Amino acid sequence: MKRILNRIFSRMVMTCVLVALQVAVMIIGILGLQSYYPYLSAAFTILSFLMVMYLITKDTNPDIKLAWIVPILLFPVLGGLLYLFYGRVVIPKRLRKKLLKVKEQEIYENIYDNHQCCLDELACEPPYRLFHYVSKYGEVPLYKNTKVKYYAMGDDAWPDMLQDLREAENYIFMEYFIIAHGVMWNSVLEILKEKAAAGLDVRVMYDDIGSVFNVDKYYWKELESFGIKCISFNQVVPFLATIFNNRDHRKITVVDGKIAYTGGFNLADEYINKVTLHGVWKDDGVRLEGEGAWSFTVMFLQIWNSVRYVEGNYTNYRPDADFSLYDDGYVQPYKTNPLASEVLGENIYIQMINDAKDYVYIFTPYLIVTNELMSAMKLSAKRGVDIRIVTPAIPDKKFIFRMTQTSYRPLIHAGVRIYQYTPGFIHSKCILADDNLASVGSINMDNRSFYHHFECGTLIYKSKALEDIKKDMLNTFEISEEIDYEWCKKNLSKITVIDAILRLLSPLL
Repeated sequence: MKRILNRIFSRMVMTCVLVALQVAVMIIGILGLQSYYPYLSAAFTILSFLMVMYLITKDTNPDIKLAWIVPILLFPVLGGLLYLFYGRVVIPKRLRKKLLKVKEQEIYENIYDNHQCCLDELACEPPYRLFHYVSKYGEVPLYKNTKVKYYAMGDDAWPDMLQDLREAENYIFMEYFIIAHGVMWNSVLEILKEKAAAGLDVRVMYDDIGSVFNVDKYYWKELESFGIKCISFNQVVPFLATIFNNRDHRKITVVDGKIAYTGGFNLADEYINKVTLHGVWKDDGVRLEGEGAWSFTVMFLQIWNSVRYVEGNYTNYRPDADFSLYDDGYVQPYKTNPLASEVLGENIYIQMINDAKDYVYIFTPYLIVTNELMSAMKLSAKRGVDIRIVTPAIPDKKFIFRMTQTSYRPLIHAGVRIYQYTPGFIHSKCILADDNLASVGSINMDNRSFYHHFECGTLIYKSKALEDIKKDMLNTFEISEEIDYEWCKKNLSKITVIDAILRLLSPLL
């Protein structure tokens, strides 16, 4: 009963109620101006027309343009106003100043030193252009001297993470979309409290919207009372705000700048199958030990300093260690940012698919892609590349699942093989190409991850971990149901108006 009451009076529910009241007040205000309606209608219609003209000339994805143009034309009175407030990424002045300050500090400190030599070593190899692009536009280097360990399940990563946290000597940085009370988070929290009490620099950053149903509004204050520095990113407030659209979806743990974890799993019990709401929850991740871990330290500090600026050099957190014996291929940790001009995550996926010669295997919980990514997969399949995609059989969000399934038919028609993970829900975000290149991280194959969220991932080249990734993928195909054209005819025969609307608006969802 208490849990039900907590849900009813949760922050998100109360916020929705207050937002509804805000909208109601706005409607009442508009109705009170009925005598001025012809003038207001004309003004808003002109605004909508200008917004459409702006969208047509804007250098952005055509799917996003169409998703906005249609509702603007259908609702000319408020459509343009809606786009003006919610259709653009607007950087608040205060955040802009902090980001610039962080950027100036990074330039001054030369935080990455010179890693051009790693890139030069691969100048004649197929993925060189991709690494060069990510280095230039993602502003992250390519590393070697890094050991990579792949985890096929969050259950497997959890014990290793706990052990690494126990062995921390200087600092622990953790950045997650979701934290929730339970076995996983509570076991992590106990170690963090011990390390903070011992004088280590322990910091936690969680997304407030991602964790809104799981922790109290001022949970960050409780963590600070234990000596753990904490930021609740993008705090929920009862107002219509564009910042809600840009969430910190990253999953990062850094220990002493020597070890880093990333992947799809958050700090909650479903990710290690202590709670089974959607069957078996399959999630993957990687552990980096060596030079590559430094990039995740920088990623964390970039977001931390843009929210709560801390004086001090990044280089103070750089480990003084020799990793030259860690010979395990190359890694390039990368991050995406909704404020950046490049859609880095989507472009990495497209380039990997375009460059593949033999196969591309993909794990994704959501398959709601732009025309560019859809075309890349279809074209690669048509030229003989073995493209396989695994999506969930048991959904976590039914209408998103339906949108994912509407992508099946055109892909299968082009020769792409689609599987649904029969044991439950696959939350992994992994793409493997031709035995030698993979990306593992937090980036879903949907527009929200590509365009709206702060995300991260790791490109892995010529590492022994690639064998484990391929083995996991082949095993997953075996226990999943392959979807064919007959299945689509039987289960997706009725494409409704709602499906069409959801498909149209998918870039905005």
